[in-house]
Amino acid sequence: MATAQAIDTGEYKLFPSPRNVHRIVFAHQVFVPYPYALIVMDEFGFAGRYSLFSACRMSDGKMGQVVTFEQESDVAVFNAKFVPD
Repeated sequence: MATAQAIDTGEYKLFPSPRNVHRIVFAHQVFVPYPYALIVMDEFGFAGRYSLFSACRMSDGKMGQVVTFEQESDVAVFNAKFVPD
């Protein structure tokens, strides 16, 4: 079994989701403070590319997830539709 390679952005330590089509950290990001929430990215209908990472926020050690987007408009779509379980 392969282990995920961590990405250190300075702000977050990220671990890519195995379901990511794109394992890129895009410019527009949302930190979700729910590390165990199931986020099915395909269901949001984003206009651009996106990626999902398990994350540790370096400033306070808070665990969660980071969703990154190629297009800024997709941030608003995510914020409007995401409801933690």
